[in-house]
Amino acid sequence: MLRRTFLKTTALAALSFGSPRLFAQGESSKRVALGVQLYSVREAARKNLPATLKAIAKMGYEGVEFAGYYGNEPTEIRKMLDDCGLVCCGTHTPIGAFRGDNFEKTVHIHKTLGTPWMIVPGGIDKELHSVEGNKAIAEEFNKLSERATALGMAIGYHAHGGDAKLVEGIPAWERFFDATVSDVLMQMDIGNYLAGGGDPYKMIEKFPGRSKTIHVKDTAGAIIGSGNIDWDRFFKLSETIGGAQWYVVEDGGNPDSLDRIELCLKALKDMGK
Repeated sequence: MLRRTFLKTTALAALSFGSPRLFAQGESSKRVALGVQLYSVREAARKNLPATLKAIAKMGYEGVEFAGYYGNEPTEIRKMLDDCGLVCCGTHTPIGAFRGDNFEKTVHIHKTLGTPWMIVPGGIDKELHSVEGNKAIAEEFNKLSERATALGMAIGYHAHGGDAKLVEGIPAWERFFDATVSDVLMQMDIGNYLAGGGDPYKMIEKFPGRSKTIHVKDTAGAIIGSGNIDWDRFFKLSETIGGAQWYVVEDGGNPDSLDRIELCLKALKDMGK
């Protein structure tokens, strides 16, 4: 087998771990898995991560996305997840962790956790908000994506309100994803992007197959389903054109309590998710 073919086959196979399955463009998923970003309950997780994970699993979530590891080693976290039947559905990892000699270590951490989804949560605003800076950071992500894909991983970027800011007439988010290869994941956060004046529906539709992991958050701090998001439209686009595999709840209401993320999960279940 040619090396290029082998690497591509290996990458595609690896991208399915930690996820229900891969979807072809335009194909509607039978069901998208439900996870939660632990930043939503960061104080509870900091105080007692094993107990927090067990409680999240008991609620009915299938996975958790990390934004820091609360002083634990990846092997310890993997055991916690395995013990309570959760999987890691991605991480939020700073861009610096992918630069220079840090790249291989970061990949190793994600492989230990059992997830291919490596999402940069922010920290590149300065670059995104100028034409030249946007082009340069897109080129960097393309190079990182090439390295990641060869190892069965995927790098992506998470949406904030400021990403909807126009850069010479084009939203910074749209300009960035226009310039990146299709393997760079587009982790839309519908609440964030709407709050910044952007059109998240249009972005999911414009970039097919790049929304494999999506943050679900309602507007103005509301519990999911009680704001003004067109959820039917969002779900349909995400599960057909976007190729969604994970809906990841992020809630900023109370980082020391699990009550709100339980209400969010119930709302998603009530909407048939």
